[in-house]
Amino acid sequence: MNAVLDALIAFASAHRELAYLTLFTAALLEAVPVLGTLVPGSTIILALSALIPGGQLDLVGVLAAAAAGAALGDGAAYWIGHRQQRRILSAWPMARYPELVARAEAFFVRFGGWAVLFARFVPPIRAFVPITAGALQMPPARFFAINIPAILLWAPAHVLPGVVAATALEQAHGRWHHWLPVVAGVAGVVVLAGWLLWRRRRGKAQAT
Repeated sequence: MNAVLDALIAFASAHRELAYLTLFTAALLEAVPVLGTLVPGSTIILALSALIPGGQLDLVGVLAAAAAGAALGDGAAYWIGHRQQRRILSAWPMARYPELVARAEAFFVRFGGWAVLFARFVPPIRAFVPITAGALQMPPARFFAINIPAILLWAPAHVLPGVVAATALEQAHGRWHHWLPVVAGVAGVVVLAGWLLWRRRRGKAQAT
């Protein structure tokens, strides 16, 4: 994984315009049902965000690319679910992940519209809640009224830690780019810990 991130960072440094496209694509794919559980979009966004302090990438551009990709991914998934209704939840490829589909539905039923906000920060449920919200016929106005602010919170939450970490490492060592995989790895552990904590609380809630 470190080698892949190193190559991606080198590519982004040399190709500024394509770096923004990479950020957009990473955020988009992370929102796609099933595929979003496989693509390390958050790690990619965090790693490339660390190029901002050095001037290779622009903060506004990174935030805009990440938010636009997430909005398009979530919006497309919602509309597919809204059009196909509940049958989409048992169709391929969703049918291959019945446990995640069931978790997403239970998550949505428990939290209602707020599930759209919470799911933005809870992988791998993030990739399943928008399509589930559509399939369960959540009104479009309500979905997007919650989803857009959620994305506007999610994007800085993923970008700014990379900026802060890279700035601190650059000042401390002058060789911050060698530490980017470490930063990305720590972020991955934090995300995983959050997901495990959510699962634990969910298990306790079901037990009671």
